[in-house]
Amino acid sequence: MTTTTGIHPDNQVPELKDYNVYTSDPVLRGAVAGGGAGWRDDELVRQGAEYGAEATLRAAENANRHEPELHTHSRTGERIDQVEFHPAWHTMMAIARRNGIANLPFFDERPSAWVGYGASLYMHSQIESGSTCPTTMTKACIPVMRRNAALYAVLRDKLASNEHDARDIPLERKTSIAVGMGMTEKQGGSDVRSNTTRAVPAGSGPWGEEFLITGHKWFFSAPMCDGHLVLARTGEHGLSCFFVPRWRPDGSRNPIHIQRLKDKVGNRSNASSEVEFKEAWGVLVGDEGRGIPTIIEMATVTRLDCALSSAGFMRQAFAQALHYTRNRHAFGKALVDQPVMTELLADMALESQGATLLAMGLASRFGSAAPIDTAWRRLLTPAAKFWNCKRAVSLTGEAMEAFGGNGYVEDAPMGRLFREAPVNSIWEGSGNVMCLDVLRAVARNPDDVHLVLDQLGAIAAGEPRLQAELQAVRGMVQLPPQDLERQARRFTQRLVLAAQACLMLEHASAEASAAFVSSRFDPDWGAVTGIGAGTDDPGALVRAAWH
Repeated sequence: MTTTTGIHPDNQVPELKDYNVYTSDPVLRGAVAGGGAGWRDDELVRQGAEYGAEATLRAAENANRHEPELHTHSRTGERIDQVEFHPAWHTMMAIARRNGIANLPFFDERPSAWVGYGASLYMHSQIESGSTCPTTMTKACIPVMRRNAALYAVLRDKLASNEHDARDIPLERKTSIAVGMGMTEKQGGSDVRSNTTRAVPAGSGPWGEEFLITGHKWFFSAPMCDGHLVLARTGEHGLSCFFVPRWRPDGSRNPIHIQRLKDKVGNRSNASSEVEFKEAWGVLVGDEGRGIPTIIEMATVTRLDCALSSAGFMRQAFAQALHYTRNRHAFGKALVDQPVMTELLADMALESQGATLLAMGLASRFGSAAPIDTAWRRLLTPAAKFWNCKRAVSLTGEAMEAFGGNGYVEDAPMGRLFREAPVNSIWEGSGNVMCLDVLRAVARNPDDVHLVLDQLGAIAAGEPRLQAELQAVRGMVQLPPQDLERQARRFTQRLVLAAQACLMLEHASAEASAAFVSSRFDPDWGAVTGIGAGTDDPGALVRAAWH
């Protein structure tokens, strides 16, 4: 369907539904083709229709309205630590699994599988974000699990499966599994080096070195996952990484006691918890004492997911605002045709396009070992997570405001989207942590930043403003470390905007790329969306953003 349905007799806007999330998004479709994933186009068309269908929208709504419930004990007093979900949650989990979000890039040998995966996650996040948490963590755990060959041999087919198995039973009897992670503790948060959870050797078994784990986790994501990768200390060796299943190999429940579910601002369909380990059984993954580098491999991939998901939030915010303003009239014309609204929507369209190109362009680099792609991953993964997640919070707020009072009610689409937006900025490291990780990447691999800036400089050859910005970024790299750390956010913002501008020059229309460069490097841009879209014809940008 199109987003224009004519004037409702009461000037009320019908729900945006039964549309194709993929074919209506020219930027996403172009990114898929440009990233070499045209082989997945037919499947993405199918997924786009599924995501925009009314039945899927209702399932997403119900999964968030009927929140998970914790049951710590059975009727007879047995400790069960089960979280009960509404059937709609399992509907959304099944869609995510079927669409490859749990495993595609690690079981399809084509490098462009990362692009195909990114498109699916980007669409799913627009409709229901909570189910992406356990699904993307499952995908991200795969390269880490391969570090324990015996364990991976048992679990490989269950990780590769595209069927959702909701049963709470021992691993061996599952057709597919979901895997979460447990890193942070109450005393440290992002400072995982202060973790106190301990692991005591318990012998060796068919899956490797076994340990009994005692301690707690302040945020234990998706506690009903079939297993978790957990950080714990092993004597003098320091932090190590363990796979801790819900059920022990002997068929008994592993003593992972769920203390409570977090009452979160958003992401309410997904259960997040605090847990206590009471000599929980686990098996070592990776080298003892190398837990942080081992599990960070998982976090790097999920940071890409945050950038993709937040780009999806921005696209959905823009789509909802455009649909509403096309169908709502005031002062004799549609809201979309009011000059100040047109300017705002054009700026939102540019922001969404830049975020999508950044996230999908970054995804295309994950399938390559080329030095330039490695440099992009190291430098731009934390930078893209920082930027897209921050901008999503702003854009979802603007979209809510475009609805007026109709946006600030729970039966409208914007409330849930607005509450979802901040979680990606916090999950897998807050904004400050991301900016510091950008600086660490610069310090540890100084050639990387120059590789990236050289490539961007070649693209920007005909744009004096962009060339000047790139030169300023180079200058900041030379600052003393203590001065650069204080400006970590400024440095990251300048790097990201330069990268986005170059991606626009490469992949967007001449009109859109010119508008992006003109607006984003205007001194007045940034404080408020819609100050200026950098073009004399903002309506053209709005019309081009929806097919």
